[in-house]
Amino acid sequence: MSIKRFIPNTITLLNLLCGCIAIIFAVQGNLIMAAAFVAGGVFFDFFDGMAARMLDAKSEVGLQLDSLADVVTSGVVPGIVMFQLLTKALPGKAIANSGWEAQNSWWEWDFHLLAIVGLFISLASGFRLAKFNVDDRQTDSFIGLPTPANAMLILSLPLILTFQPENFMNDLLLNEWFLIALTALSCYLLNAEIKLFALKFDNWGFAENKLRYFFLIVCLVLILIFQFIAIPLIILSYVILSLIFGDQKKIA
Repeated sequence: MSIKRFIPNTITLLNLLCGCIAIIFAVQGNLIMAAAFVAGGVFFDFFDGMAARMLDAKSEVGLQLDSLADVVTSGVVPGIVMFQLLTKALPGKAIANSGWEAQNSWWEWDFHLLAIVGLFISLASGFRLAKFNVDDRQTDSFIGLPTPANAMLILSLPLILTFQPENFMNDLLLNEWFLIALTALSCYLLNAEIKLFALKFDNWGFAENKLRYFFLIVCLVLILIFQFIAIPLIILSYVILSLIFGDQKKIA
């Protein structure tokens, strides 16, 4: 078997590795490093499919591995991040224990139970990816928000809080009801029957990818103007452009 067939799966495994490291940082409360490794995972996720198509190395194993990696990087991590944000936003804590030595009572916990709502993002992401693997409508487009896009939306929150701190933004992004509402919206968009154009390139031709190129220009402009606040605006633009133009085949 040619070694080129292992290249796409290796790239996918790098996505999974980034997700595992991001989980460690997210559990420790280092949400910035978690966001950095999720971004790395999304980068590898963007290129593994392209590598498989260019090398003619598509496989059923690669398809399943891609979804498993996305469950970790773009499913588990944003759920933990939302859990951490809700823990910070919700009033009070049950127990202040920390470290193995302090855990004298295994039934005690040091987080607000309502913060578990954030993990619904992980559940919705897993369900979305399971549907993707058996849905033959999603070969050239997506039905529902892709998990990497949703992950970037959730991971943008700690980046905004850290690098663009403003009283209004801080009050909004650390409001427990806003976070719960965003969690509900995230879960809905992941599994909504909304057709969204695919962001992965089969080739670099302009005629076949003009919507993608236009979207990338919009992304660049928004980032230059709004920095990390641009990320939620980019996700919103992605959904709006998809609703306006529909299936990219109709505009190619």
